[in-house]
Amino acid sequence: MAPMELLGEITADRPLLVLAVKEEAQFLDTELPVLLTGMGKVNAATALATVLGRGPRPSGIVNLGTAGALRTGWTGTHVVGTVLQHDLDGQLLATLTGETYGAPLALPDGGDVVLATGDAFISDEAARARLAERAPLVDMEGYALAAAAELAGVPLRIVKHVSDEAGDGAARTWRESVAECARALADWAEANTPYRS
Repeated sequence: MAPMELLGEITADRPLLVLAVKEEAQFLDTELPVLLTGMGKVNAATALATVLGRGPRPSGIVNLGTAGALRTGWTGTHVVGTVLQHDLDGQLLATLTGETYGAPLALPDGGDVVLATGDAFISDEAARARLAERAPLVDMEGYALAAAAELAGVPLRIVKHVSDEAGDGAARTWRESVAECARALADWAEANTPYRS
């Protein structure tokens, strides 16, 4: 498991910025605390739960990160309104146990953008087409962060900048575009959070 890294100090009067990797955070120049979780749902959930459990809790959480576009024409920066897990078969589990696991989560202050989260990096056309029926964007951490934040009672915003088209060549495209995405995410944070005291 990748070690999490907390930069700065969490206080109850300001938000915590949460990103998966340093490449996405490279242009942040802020006095706000920044948590780097590592990639994937397990790293994201355990890192956020760990810092929230230690206390103090932040006034809110802002997840900044990259996302793949599942539908043609999706570019730019988006505030997510609903997040779902694409790699958990909740319907099958419900038939086995009678319980609902992994239901979609609605986020406060979000719009109508749906983000699909899963541990697979989507880089083939068949997976992209299948997921595009459920959401326009895909990432690897959003749902896990939303679940941990909801459990802790801390409001969360998810802000994603499109890095690739989640099809063939997506991994190469992410490496080539992550710096540009990081700049856009830093610009969004500066304009929409108490970035400096």
